[in-house]
Amino acid sequence: MHANVTMTPEELRADVPALQDGAYFNFGAHGPSPSYVVDAADEFVREHEYDAPIADDPYGTAFRAFDRTRERVASFVGAEPDEIALTESTTAGINAIAGAIDWRPGDVVVRTDLEHPAGILPWQRLEREGVEVRVVETDAGRVDPDRFAEAVSDARLACFSAVTWTHGTRLPVTELVDIAHDAGALALVDAVQVPGQLSLDVGEWGADAVAAAGHKWLLGLWGGGFLYVDRDVASGLEPRAVGYRSVETPTADRYEYATGARRFEVGSANPGPHVALREAIDAIDEVGVDRIEERVHRLAGRLADGVPDDRLHSPSAPESGLVTIGVDEPAATVERLADDGIVLRELPSPNAVRASVHAVNTANEVDRLLERLEREW
Repeated sequence: MHANVTMTPEELRADVPALQDGAYFNFGAHGPSPSYVVDAADEFVREHEYDAPIADDPYGTAFRAFDRTRERVASFVGAEPDEIALTESTTAGINAIAGAIDWRPGDVVVRTDLEHPAGILPWQRLEREGVEVRVVETDAGRVDPDRFAEAVSDARLACFSAVTWTHGTRLPVTELVDIAHDAGALALVDAVQVPGQLSLDVGEWGADAVAAAGHKWLLGLWGGGFLYVDRDVASGLEPRAVGYRSVETPTADRYEYATGARRFEVGSANPGPHVALREAIDAIDEVGVDRIEERVHRLAGRLADGVPDDRLHSPSAPESGLVTIGVDEPAATVERLADDGIVLRELPSPNAVRASVHAVNTANEVDRLLERLEREW
């Protein structure tokens, strides 16, 4: 496929059909796929439906595909294959952890006020069962570790983002994980804005679980998510959703959960998006995450430099490709820019639009965006 071949960001861009017409700045929501990522899923589905029923076994074909993707994801994020569960999305991963703990009335969950709905709604659901949800207030995309420590002192679990979707700031993940662990709480990280634009090493973070997906900066397909769970932690978690993929022996009189993270996989699912995820990771690795990070920093910096200080909600020296820019009418601005072939998104809070700058963007596109935004200020 793509092993050991060097590819430039420009070559990767040329492989993405959606980027050939218009300036796309919405990778933080959806990363359009290269043609070979779509082809990989398409070819697998054809093999699974046309060839495997007679020439092989559809279940064997699917399970081998799942195994290969688990191995590929594990090597990409610094984990072991048995610490990776293949999920549909980040939301599914967070829910899987939320549903695997025996919650009691009075238990405490801590989150920040910067979380995506994926990191808010599962805890709201638990409030109906008497779980207390504490929200740590932040300032301009920053978490005060002391305030976090105070909130988590008697908590059962803390959930927070590695990169904030509202400001593009990087939270001090390792420090927050250590604080949670010192308090005896589990640490669950929403990392969806990391893989594909920044390096990710779950070992360095030390978190108990990390949820992510491949359809943003990795340029994979929808449905190709993954969940890292530390193997020792996994052994103490009992998912509420159980199926033949989550147990050691599906037909046993008394089931035992599968060892490691695989207990979070439930039943039959289309392997296509996870075949595509493997292909997408290969492509990102070919360009090189370090090179992507450096180019993202340069291009996002070019954008931030052109935004007036009173309009910039993200750091003036960007910490990711997410750059949040205050405008008076976010929805109307997004619409007007779309009419000019420039794609970004509005944010519910702050009153702003968010540009997601990837390595496949160009300096000319950034300049074009700035020129167009000046009419909105």
